[in-house]
This record gives sequence, C-alpha cells and structure tokens, in this order.
Amino acid sequence: MIIDYSEQLKVHKHYEIASQLIRSGTSIGANIWEAQSSESRKDFGHKLKIADKEAKEVEYWLLLCKSSEHIKNYDEELDGKLLSIQKLLSRIISTNKSRG
Repeated sequence: MIIDYSEQLKVHKHYEIASQLIRSGTSIGANIWEAQSSESRKDFGHKLKIADKEAKEVEYWLLLCKSSEHIKNYDEELDGKLLSIQKLLSRIISTNKSRG
C-alpha cells in the first residue's frame, strides 16, 4: 500500500514526500525481515526498534499528507494499517524485552 500511495504522490508531483515515505515505509519491512535472521535476542530487539522508529517516521509523513491542502485523495486505510503494524511491533518488542 505504501508503494502504491508513494506512486500516486509522484503522479501529482509530490516527489520529495513520496521519496521520504517510500524510504521509511519500506524500511519497516526490511528491518523486520532482517530481525528474523538476527544473531541474538538483543540484535532481534534492536532491529525491531529500528522498524518501530521507521513506523513513527511514516506516521509523520502520512500526517503531513493528510493535513496538506495540496495533497488530495488521502487513503485513510493507511492509518489503520500503520497503527496495526505499530501495535504488533510494540507487543513483540515488549515480549522480547521481558524474556531477555
């Protein structure tokens, strides 16, 4: 969804925001993917914390998009998907920390 939305932003010439959004949005998945091959529980937690920080950055960029008068057709479903990812990351990080 984040790739599709970033492409829509590019079509409407919002290149900078599209670029920032695609970087932070895809970084979430990349860090989660990398965490699955972590070398230790600490490394696993660290990579998930990075994913969580990237999710916060995505939240920021989406807030800008949603608030801007220049950006139309904001997809509210992105907010729900992001919130689900953030909650899941938070639970995993918390569980990992308590087992550590």
